[in-house]
Amino acid sequence: MNPASGLVVVGAQWGDEGKGKLVDLYAAEADAVVRYQGGTNAGHTLVVDGRKTVLHLIPSGILHPGKRCVIGSGCVVDPVALAAEMDELAAAGVTVDPTRLLVSFAAPVILEVHKRLDHAREASAGAAKIGTTGRGIGPAYEDAVSRAAVRMGDLAAPERLRRRVEALLFEKNALLRAHGRPEVTPDEIIAALEPVRERLLPFLGDAGASLAALNADGGRILFEGAQGALLDVWHGTYPFVTSSSTVAGNAAVGAGVGPQLVTDVLGVTKAYATRVGSGPFTTELDDEVGALLRRVGREFGATTGRPRRCGWLDLPALRYAIRINGITRLAVTKLDVLRGIDPVRVCTHHAWRGQPYAVMPGVSDAWPESTPVYESLPGFTEDISAARTPADLPANARRLLAFIEAAVERPIELVSVGPGREENVRFAARTDGAP
Repeated sequence: MNPASGLVVVGAQWGDEGKGKLVDLYAAEADAVVRYQGGTNAGHTLVVDGRKTVLHLIPSGILHPGKRCVIGSGCVVDPVALAAEMDELAAAGVTVDPTRLLVSFAAPVILEVHKRLDHAREASAGAAKIGTTGRGIGPAYEDAVSRAAVRMGDLAAPERLRRRVEALLFEKNALLRAHGRPEVTPDEIIAALEPVRERLLPFLGDAGASLAALNADGGRILFEGAQGALLDVWHGTYPFVTSSSTVAGNAAVGAGVGPQLVTDVLGVTKAYATRVGSGPFTTELDDEVGALLRRVGREFGATTGRPRRCGWLDLPALRYAIRINGITRLAVTKLDVLRGIDPVRVCTHHAWRGQPYAVMPGVSDAWPESTPVYESLPGFTEDISAARTPADLPANARRLLAFIEAAVERPIELVSVGPGREENVRFAARTDGAP
């Protein structure tokens, strides 16, 4: 990262691409790391010195001493879950205090009623359910856009907090009754917040002003996205999406800074594809190869533990993610999981209503009607976990990476060959599109 630069690390699939590891790596070069959307529905897994850490809301840069971590106003914050995450980090020897973590006072609060409503809606939907994490994310974002949210700054004013909770429950309890669920009382909500309310107050502040001041002093900001581009509420596989805008353009909005602070976008994609929850997945493999990818790749949700649906890499979807995010360079994760699979298949086009499409004809209604068109590439059998330079990779692995680069017209900057912080192959900056 260059001085006074802003790099967005964004998922280029349906989430779970390994963004946490990439943020952890690039945090070494940054002065601040900011989460700009999502909530505890995210699960970023980091492995440092053999120790596994799963973060849900606190930015992945927290594992680097001296780095400023910021939770922006574009996030929805569960105060109880945030305090628990802070405790887990402290137990692991990671310092989390107001000098290291800043939480926007404008961030909407996730309350117990949001989680209950989330579960009630999914249960009522039956087979048509979206597949949410049940963490109350959607209902909390609904309150934000309907101008009814309790916000983190309200924790500092108990009387105002109660008034806002009471006003909120008037409608929320009506919805719970409609789903056949018991109502929630204001006392229940306040009682759940009370053990952590005073503790979190020193962490609250103006996130946007802090980041703008850092940038003005030549500081480098790393924007950490949650979920992935294809789960964006505006541009994803609607309605099977998350409840916030996951794309890089939302980094400035969710952090509270001007768009000129975003200078570069790194897209993260797996060497294959996965998806958690319901929704279209054209290249999904419901066979032994899909089961192998799940087992070897340990494809289970970091937040829910749900098994991930697995399939081949979808290049039309990746090109779409590149376009809507303005991705300038790529990182490819879990290349090592493809070891022993031969051939490796890559979707190059979608056949939609009998016509081949090099890009997706649409990300929602058209997807279930489309058929993937594949290119088969030779696999590799070598163990690549110790590879650290491009020359260490087998020829067929390099051929696959070159194929991806040529197809999407973006350079691959880094390839992850294992879960550890150091298990990566870095490529020199280049414009020829060849590893």
